[in-house]
Amino acid sequence: MRRLYIPIAFLDQTVLCGDKLRIVEPATMYHFGVLHSLMHMVWMRYTSGRLKSDYQYSIVIVYNNYPWPGAPTDKQRKAIEKTAQAVLDARAAHPGSSLADLYDPIAMPPDLRRAHQVLDKAVDAAYGKKSFSSDAERVALLFELYHKYTSLFPSPEIQKKRRKRIVR
Repeated sequence: MRRLYIPIAFLDQTVLCGDKLRIVEPATMYHFGVLHSLMHMVWMRYTSGRLKSDYQYSIVIVYNNYPWPGAPTDKQRKAIEKTAQAVLDARAAHPGSSLADLYDPIAMPPDLRRAHQVLDKAVDAAYGKKSFSSDAERVALLFELYHKYTSLFPSPEIQKKRRKRIVR
C-alpha cells in the first residue's frame, strides 16, 4: 500500500457495508482523528495481514488491539477534534476528487497533507510526545502501551548498562 493514511469517512445510513468496508459506530470526531492519524497507520502496518501487497484491515486484530491514548486531557481531545475537522475541510476543498484521488501519495493535495500533519501532531501530544523521530519509535511506544493495557504483570524495564568500576 502506497498511501500514507487509510481513507476514512463519515457515511450516512444509505451506505451498505461490504466485505472490505469497516464501520465504527458510533464514531465521533475524536475517533475519526485518532484513526486517521499516522500513529494508527503505523500500528496498522505492523499488525494487519496482507493479501499480495494490500493490507487487510481486521477489526479483531488491528482495531480491537489498538492502544488508544491513555487519558488525553480535554485540551488534547479538543485539539484532535479540531484538526480532524480541518482534514475534512481540506477534503471538501476538492469536491471533484474521490478518496482514492485525495490519498494518492503522489497527487495528495498540499493542503490536505498539511492538515494531516497538524492532526498527527495533535494525536502525538495525546500520547505524551511532541514528535517522533521514526515509525519504529511510534511502534515501540504503541507496543509498550499494548503491553501495559493487556498484561497483568508490570512492563519490563529496560536496564541501563552499568559501567564497570575499576578498583585500584
